[in-house]
Amino acid sequence: MSTTRKGAVAWMADNPVAANLILLVCLVGGLVMASQIKQEVFPEFETDLVTVTVAYPGASPEEVEKGIVLAIEERVSGLDGVKNVTSSSIESFGTVTVEALAGADLQRLSQDMKSEIDRITSFPDEAESPKVVINTNRRQTLSIILHGDLDERILRELAETVRDDLLQDSDITQIDLSGVRDLEISIEIAQDTLRTYGLTLPEVAAIIARTSLELPGGSVKTEQGEILVRVKDRREFGTQFAHLPIITTADGSVVRLEDLGRVTDGFVDSDISARFNNQSAVLLNIYRVGDQTPITVSDAVRRHMGPLNQAMPPGVTLSMLNDSSDIYRQRMDLLIRNGLMGLALVFGLLALFLEFRLAFWVSMGIPVSMLGAFLLLPWAGVSINMVSMFAFIITLGIVVDDAIVVGESIYQYRERGYSLLDAAVAGTTEVMTPVTFSVLTNIVAFAPMFFIPGLLGKIFTTIPIVVVCVFAISLIESLFVLPAHLRHQSQRVGSWLAPLQRLQTRFSAGFFKLLHTVIAPLLLKTIRFRYLTVAVAVAVLVATLGYVASGRMGMVMFPRVEADFAYAEVAMPFGTPVSRTEAAVDRLVRTAADLAEKNGGANLVRGIYSQVGTSSGGHQGSVRVYLTPPDQRPLPTAELTRLWRQAVGEIAGAESLKFEADRGGPGSGAALTIELSHRSTEVLEQAGRELAETLASYPQVSDIDDGFSEGKMQFDFRLRPEGASLGLTSQEIARQIRGAYYGAEALRQQRGRNELRVSVRLSADERISLHNIEELLLRTPAGTMVPLREVAEVTRGKSFTSIDRRNGRRIITVTADVTPQAAAGLILESLKKETLPGLQDRFQGLEFSFEGRQADIREGVRALLIGLAMAN
Repeated sequence: MSTTRKGAVAWMADNPVAANLILLVCLVGGLVMASQIKQEVFPEFETDLVTVTVAYPGASPEEVEKGIVLAIEERVSGLDGVKNVTSSSIESFGTVTVEALAGADLQRLSQDMKSEIDRITSFPDEAESPKVVINTNRRQTLSIILHGDLDERILRELAETVRDDLLQDSDITQIDLSGVRDLEISIEIAQDTLRTYGLTLPEVAAIIARTSLELPGGSVKTEQGEILVRVKDRREFGTQFAHLPIITTADGSVVRLEDLGRVTDGFVDSDISARFNNQSAVLLNIYRVGDQTPITVSDAVRRHMGPLNQAMPPGVTLSMLNDSSDIYRQRMDLLIRNGLMGLALVFGLLALFLEFRLAFWVSMGIPVSMLGAFLLLPWAGVSINMVSMFAFIITLGIVVDDAIVVGESIYQYRERGYSLLDAAVAGTTEVMTPVTFSVLTNIVAFAPMFFIPGLLGKIFTTIPIVVVCVFAISLIESLFVLPAHLRHQSQRVGSWLAPLQRLQTRFSAGFFKLLHTVIAPLLLKTIRFRYLTVAVAVAVLVATLGYVASGRMGMVMFPRVEADFAYAEVAMPFGTPVSRTEAAVDRLVRTAADLAEKNGGANLVRGIYSQVGTSSGGHQGSVRVYLTPPDQRPLPTAELTRLWRQAVGEIAGAESLKFEADRGGPGSGAALTIELSHRSTEVLEQAGRELAETLASYPQVSDIDDGFSEGKMQFDFRLRPEGASLGLTSQEIARQIRGAYYGAEALRQQRGRNELRVSVRLSADERISLHNIEELLLRTPAGTMVPLREVAEVTRGKSFTSIDRRNGRRIITVTADVTPQAAAGLILESLKKETLPGLQDRFQGLEFSFEGRQADIREGVRALLIGLAMAN
């Protein structure tokens, strides 16, 4: 038999060179591109957020809000492309975050914001320059921790040495230190000394700034050549500053800085400290940059770990933590294993039902489609990451459906007696339309994921891109490449295939017998009683929908995935002495160590990392219990966290105590997050407290945070008429008070990779009690010294811990955990119907909303359901 041989399919079937070229381009080109495409654990993307940060050292949250945040909000809120403006004011720091409209040009928006902010002239003199950045999801590859019983300075220097050594490797580019304090040279001078020499702390700082500098002075062009001229009197270390002359008398005697007070080359006066296994520690976070891959970065670090550990002093150890390349390797192995299993299943089943050579060429559709997709992914801006590999795994189950249909159709025509060429053309042409629309239907099912909003959409958009690329290559391969290969295969069966051919013939005969004796009669009966068949199908559908609607089947936005560490965080009231926070953290560490000892020891726990203090103060602490791999640990993370929570109990005086077994995963974070907004802070405090009390009435709810905590005690000073009569001004009083306690900044400069700050302040023993504030002496323009209490009146109060705002209104966030997770939705619906409307009735102007991530997930689920409906 013969058929009309026209069209692209017939041409390709009769020209094997073209088909083989397409095959080679997909296989070889895909392999080459796969080795060159960017590899990362999670895809990097811009978050539609532009952040402005301004440091205002020593300022309270309210001062930051009034002096920094309000001015920035006013300038940026009216710019084109702005969707929402949120801000946070904490001690010494202000942040304003602008969320852009979908499709807005972030580069242009950030430039417009910078231009507007640069025109602000009302910033306090002590505020630092604003920084405007477009947020990106920079993710670290792994962390290594340096720990030992050494002085903080020595441990920091060792960490710097380790960082410098690692950065010599071309596969390692970026390393940050964590859990350490910033460098500072502190000059502490007593009040009596200042009074003796007639100095103030700002004056000493100004002298240091004038006499410690490095400034180019141009060049001199002489006959012998050009000579550079510069003043090089820069000092970098505390001993060099100590010899700095401050006062030179007429008789030539010199008063040096070390004669005035104590010069300490150390760290800023903050309460940050870290420990690992009860030893002082420094954490080094290592990031993937550019074309580096997680695996190459991890392997490079591992190459250096042995020599570095050997070079460490006795008692100091380097340990690896948080190696995200491990999960990257696991996902890659899973993709390869699934691909090989799919290849084997397709080949095996087709070989049994059809024939071996046809099964081989149909199975080739898997590697051709997968590798061919790598030719397109770089043009779409997609890298090899956890999300894209997940998309490849999804497509594995359906990628060769079109090739199987085409192959079976060609096989059917060959069974009818058609020649190889005619069978290839006729079989492909017959199924071309349904196969094409089948692939398009699959693409349509995933297409709505392109329109998922927010951060979740930026992550999930990788999936439809990969799916479209794989399906497109698969369609081309099945319609144009596969027929050419089936057309040119030999009619004869080799001697080595003869036994397999006989096995396949016997299996085929048995299958057809089953088909004719059992399956066909059953299908005829279902067609004969078609109304009963439809009724049964509808009944099963209704029963399924009813079961889902009954609430017996729980629904969560993201399932919680156990992390490789258990996490606990404790927050004491603002202003709490750091010793109390350390005691709370020590209790968490001891309890975790005892649990580890009782439940497998080293088989369960690799180490315990704890940190006291954050940028906002020493009232917070956290503990991470790093666990062994899941197949080794005797207890799952969730069970260990439950036992840990139970063993710790309540910590006296703690404002909040949270335990997490899934921190950092897709389902991590509080199960319930409710944002309240109002113009009055007092209203927000009361509403947040009442909402937290309502949440506490649910037995499934724990780890409740009402979003409000009392701040530090605050003294507000105001100039008295007596002070004004002495020539003092509010600005001068503020400068001298700031210099006494926060420190008068003399200069900032680089020392190696780190920024070094030089500050002058009162001696430590004059900054430890309220009596010191009352007895603080101020210098008048006439040179006399007067007590602060005589020239300024003081008002005692409380500062805010933080002031958060959204679109001009103050907000607080109430969070809580829910166990089981599926109950969160039911509790949230209950709050929407009763509690939240009641709060709005009581507090006029109160508004509430829910975490943006949860809204994005709901939109994503809705988009997927629409896609499935369209596909069906």
